[in-house]
Amino acid sequence: MLNTSSLHREVCQQLPDTQRSQLGQYMPPAAIARFMASLFRYPEQARLLDAGAGTGSLTAAFLDSALQYNTETEVDVWEIDPTLSRYLKTRLDHYSTQHEQARITTHLHPIDFIEDNSLRVQMGIGKRYTHAILNPPYKKINTQSRHRQLLRTAGIETVNLYTGFVALAILLLETGGELVAIIPRSFCNGSYYRPFRELLLQHCAIRHLHLFESRSKAFGADNVLQENIIVHLCKGMEQGNVTVSTSHDASFADYQEICFDFAAIIKSDDAEQFIHIPTSQHETDIPAICTHTLQAIGLEVCTGPIVDFRLKECWSEQPAADTVPLLYPHHFSTGELVWPKQHKKKPNTLHLTPVSRKWLMPNGHYVLVKRFSSKEERRRVVAYHLQPDMLDTELIGFENHWNVFHIGKQGMDATLAEGLATFLNSTILDDWFRVFSGHTQVNATDLRTLHYPSHVQLLELGKQAANCITLDQTTIDRLVAAL
Repeated sequence: MLNTSSLHREVCQQLPDTQRSQLGQYMPPAAIARFMASLFRYPEQARLLDAGAGTGSLTAAFLDSALQYNTETEVDVWEIDPTLSRYLKTRLDHYSTQHEQARITTHLHPIDFIEDNSLRVQMGIGKRYTHAILNPPYKKINTQSRHRQLLRTAGIETVNLYTGFVALAILLLETGGELVAIIPRSFCNGSYYRPFRELLLQHCAIRHLHLFESRSKAFGADNVLQENIIVHLCKGMEQGNVTVSTSHDASFADYQEICFDFAAIIKSDDAEQFIHIPTSQHETDIPAICTHTLQAIGLEVCTGPIVDFRLKECWSEQPAADTVPLLYPHHFSTGELVWPKQHKKKPNTLHLTPVSRKWLMPNGHYVLVKRFSSKEERRRVVAYHLQPDMLDTELIGFENHWNVFHIGKQGMDATLAEGLATFLNSTILDDWFRVFSGHTQVNATDLRTLHYPSHVQLLELGKQAANCITLDQTTIDRLVAAL
């Protein structure tokens, strides 16, 4: 068996971090590869697909298990990078020559996986596979890119290479085929990934989800900070219970698993089909106080309307008679509004012009939630109550990194805003949000999908919060628990 640790170190030396980042390719530790391979069933014969194979650590783990089960295996791997392909060929040759009696056949395709297979899927031709094991590249793909267009020809609509690779691999599996992949958790929620979730659930049953409790330690050697999960899917099979397992890191030393009914993973009334990953039985139910949709309590939420670079001609650093405030999250970096505030790249105001006016909202009581939080922040959802007396202005610009709670593009009642902000900053809400969101982005779609206390309860919560001298986390949680 090849020394995978030394191979990983050698590749890191040959392929700098910047180049691997451009490729969107990172290599999982051997322990993760072995765990992924252990999730498969091994029949007498297998046809394995590994796309974006890197140095072949996942394929090697699969073949090591296949050898134990005397499974005759034909392998197709795709890797476009010449440096990685060189190491990959060495590894494949090792299995082909050292295990001839096991009848292992390998095929290395040093070409683009999407380019090579999109047309085959569209035409319904070519080889189909019994198994797929993937650590696909993580990289956004824009609407006009070649990859986006090719995936569309295969009936795949997505915004990232990793979901494109997984979707294409699903379509290349035969009925009963299995797929195991380590991928970012971002596909589990958000409107951008809804078409991918629909494709996945249309074709596959979810069998197993593994969650790493440490965001940084799954790919520790590569300094990857995405929250990654391992998924095990079976194509064309009936959906049953789902095993959810956890470990702190790639050592799996504290591995635990629980079996959940599928209804705990995807709620039957959820049109967005968010994928929840509860880690204990008490996380499977919506919190008791969350009884109403946003629409039912008469509120709306939108992404901040102003995309600043599109209004660059209106930028102004300091307030003046013909300007209006433009609020960014950094204006609240201390927990309270500090405006104006010097920033190297961002303005404090916009000149009021016919172009800028249509993107502004009237001053009032709003609840603002940051769309992006840092991995160090204790809460994923961070909300602020913006009060009209904080800014001496008739109009306000909310930059695109905000989610803005409003009523008909205007502010709301002061007590309601205070109650809503308090609820959104509670631990009970944050814990529930993390069950279906594994990345630091909070989208307006996520906030629309949540359930909230009733209008009356939010008003009562707002009254109680307004009477508190300080509103720390303990106080917030005590007020919310008392509803």
